[in-house]
Amino acid sequence: MLRTGEQAPDFSAEDQNGASHRLSDLRKRGPVILYFYPADFTPICTAEACAFRDRFEDLDTAGVSIIGISPQDADSHRRFASTYNLPFPLLADPQKRIIRDYGVDGPLGFGVRRVTFLVETDGLIRDRVVSDLFVGSHLDLIRKTLEQRRAP
Repeated sequence: MLRTGEQAPDFSAEDQNGASHRLSDLRKRGPVILYFYPADFTPICTAEACAFRDRFEDLDTAGVSIIGISPQDADSHRRFASTYNLPFPLLADPQKRIIRDYGVDGPLGFGVRRVTFLVETDGLIRDRVVSDLFVGSHLDLIRKTLEQRRAP
């Protein structure tokens, strides 16, 4: 799994609406919260996505992008985003290429770890949270990022 201080691998993938997103392009706007999650519509993943949704406006105002990635296809992501009014892209990675590049594949290649990375404009990972069953520490990363963006 990638660590703080390492270079975040660039990638390009399609979201729930068929739009393509490249990490290097997103970084031009500002830092990127990149979160990996196991599956759409599961209880913990839904709670996490909705909590991120509730902070989306603050992140957007601060110039921070947020992107979710899981192995489900675009159709599943579209239903998930629509059901919970998620305003950010959910990237489909059914082949788990991005998931493997970031080292967040589950044990023995099964599943996906719940990991959130903060990628800076220079492409370096400034912070990382790993917590498979609890979303609190992931939300703490969002809060900390917003506090740092507001500091003079």
